[in-house]
Formats: sequence, structure tokens, C-alpha cells
Amino acid sequence: MFVRTVYATGDPAELDRALDGLRAEAVGLLSGQPGYRGFGLFADRELGILTMGSWWESEQAQRDSDAQLRGRRAELLAPFAGTVTGDVWEAVVAVRPAQAGPGAWFRMTMFDFDRARADRLAAAYREVSLPALRQNDGYLGGSMLLAVEDERGAVGGLFADRAALVASRGPVARARAEAVAAGGITVRSVQEFEAVLLDLPNRR
Repeated sequence: MFVRTVYATGDPAELDRALDGLRAEAVGLLSGQPGYRGFGLFADRELGILTMGSWWESEQAQRDSDAQLRGRRAELLAPFAGTVTGDVWEAVVAVRPAQAGPGAWFRMTMFDFDRARADRLAAAYREVSLPALRQNDGYLGGSMLLAVEDERGAVGGLFADRAALVASRGPVARARAEAVAAGGITVRSVQEFEAVLLDLPNRR
């Protein structure tokens, strides 16, 4: 599975305009493309940050859809975005939420890693981190995304509401410190977002 992410920053006063446009059009545009497997739209309203990810069954499906949709995506972001960054990742581990209602929140951790440790990182997340995360009330699911050639990674976790996200901060911080102590990763950022829109189709 491959994931295309977009990270945009701008004037917080213009953020809702971009979110409204994406809510109205994004799923329809994406779901019309072959290989579509899901979409998430997230926002930090206070700082003026919008991030979104679309999921694709193959690297080719991701590439083809990007060629079809990048123009309209730029138009939808234009009222808000002062900066836009796009990335493509492989989803090496993914636990799809069974459901996520209104009020869900999302935590994203970005890190660097040694490409020689990619398989061990994925195994540790699958076998150690995920079971620990599931002990947190309100944890709905998550994923590890890697761009192996660039030695960059991201871990995302979805929570039922902001209270569950806040309550998880201590346990997740300890797990993150243990992962760093084990070697092989350098944490670059930790951010938290409101989940504005989630499309989690069982089949497409």
C-alpha cells in the first residue's frame, strides 16, 4: 500500500475555506481513481496547518492519480496555503480503524532512520508498539509509513476524541523514548491534529 501526503501551512483565518472545499470534493475526486483505498484530512486550526493522506493499492495507482488530480488539489488549497509539501510513502504496517466518528484526533510523529534497519523498525512497531498503543482507551488504529531511500518515516495514530489523545501522551512519550534508546531512529517532530474528514472504505 502506498500513501500520498500533503502538508500545507497558511493563514489560520483562511483554513476553514480550504477545509470546506476539500470536504466537498476530495472523496469524490479520489474515489473515482483506480486503486483508491482511503483518505484522511486533518487540521491544526490554531497554527494554520492542514495535512491529508490518500491511500493507494500500488505505487502506479498513486502516481496515476496524482497526475490526474494535482491541478484541482492546488486550486482547492490556493485560498489558504502559503506553503505546500508533498510526499509519497510505503505503508509497511497499517491497522485500519473499524470506525471513527466525529471528534476524532490524530497524532503524527516524523523521524529519520537508517535504511538498513527498515525491516526491524516495521517489526518492532507491529510487535511491540501496536500492542502497547491498544492499551490506551480510545486508540482506534495507526500506521507506519516509510520512505526507505530517503531514510524518513512517519507514524500516525488515530484516537476517538481529544480526551483520549491527551490521556495517551505520557504512555506514547515513554514508548517513543524507548524506541529512540533502542537506536536507529531520530525523532524530528510530533504534531496533533483534529480529524476533519475520514473515508475508510472496506472495498473499492
